[in-house]
Amino acid sequence: MALALPFPTAPLSRAQSFAGSVGYGFLVSAVIAIAAQFLSDHYGAPAMLMALLLGIAFHFLAEEGRCAPGIAFTSRTVLRAGVALLGARISVDLLIGLGPRLIALVVAGVVLTILFGLIGAKILGRGWRFALLTGGAVAICGASAAMAIAAVLPRGERSEQNLIFTVLGVTVLSTIAMIAYPLITASLGLDAQATGVFLGGTIHDVAQVVGAGFSVGQETGETATLVKLIRVTMLAPVVLVFSLSIRAFGPAEGTADGKRPPLIPGFVLAFLALAGANSAGLVPVAAQAVLGDMSRWALLISIAAVGMKTSLKTIFEVGGQATLLIVAETLFLAIFILAGLAWFA
Repeated sequence: MALALPFPTAPLSRAQSFAGSVGYGFLVSAVIAIAAQFLSDHYGAPAMLMALLLGIAFHFLAEEGRCAPGIAFTSRTVLRAGVALLGARISVDLLIGLGPRLIALVVAGVVLTILFGLIGAKILGRGWRFALLTGGAVAICGASAAMAIAAVLPRGERSEQNLIFTVLGVTVLSTIAMIAYPLITASLGLDAQATGVFLGGTIHDVAQVVGAGFSVGQETGETATLVKLIRVTMLAPVVLVFSLSIRAFGPAEGTADGKRPPLIPGFVLAFLALAGANSAGLVPVAAQAVLGDMSRWALLISIAAVGMKTSLKTIFEVGGQATLLIVAETLFLAIFILAGLAWFA
């Protein structure tokens, strides 16, 4: 005689089916992320870059087979979770500590770099999606911003290769800047605070900002990290503006599945909720550290999945104009922050 279970089995079976369909792809992405972090810890290579390159090497897993659904899930849903968890690192105290003039300089740098990207893309014959993607990544926080912005942009046939190119581009440029920018500030005779503002206001990825800042000195490192987190704070407002603008003025086809994009993406709301809770002192320091680590690993795992979804061939198809645009955006931001520091001096 069969034993009747005291709860319905249909939801359990659906959950098991879902876990089975995405589990393989997620586990493969996680293994690649762990390998990338190992290379970063032992050889100094940027973890994001290593995860991206290793993911591309396993592109065949995303084409078909049992790993493909999980890779697609990880590249989309886990990515958004990682961006949302970034909110735990943000608080109003960061803004107060920097002062109004420098806050205005950093915010202006973000806005004008994105506008410069739109103008540059139009001149070079690139689409507005690519302009927002590269401009936002350069202006805010590199790979993390690129993935957050990509999550709200309407899907196109080149969406994934544009995202891969942008992540690869900002990571390489950020690594070059980590080495070159401290030399530039030393040659210009900038003091510790001004150097920190320049490094934090121009280098794309947080890890490279920390590396460049503390290679100069303690005060420079702390200032650079603070300024960089101010730029990270701009992520949610910028993504929100992009989402609302696309909903109001963008193409009518909506998202990839034919549905109209939500008014405010859920991961942006989660980001703002965590930032608000942190500003109100409701997130303990220990929890901030845990959530920060969870965010970093979620982004690392998701970028490995994004890498697996893109072949190396498609990256080279993006073209020289795309490279010129992202380099021009980087130089524009650096020149603008230097000019602002000279103006305030």
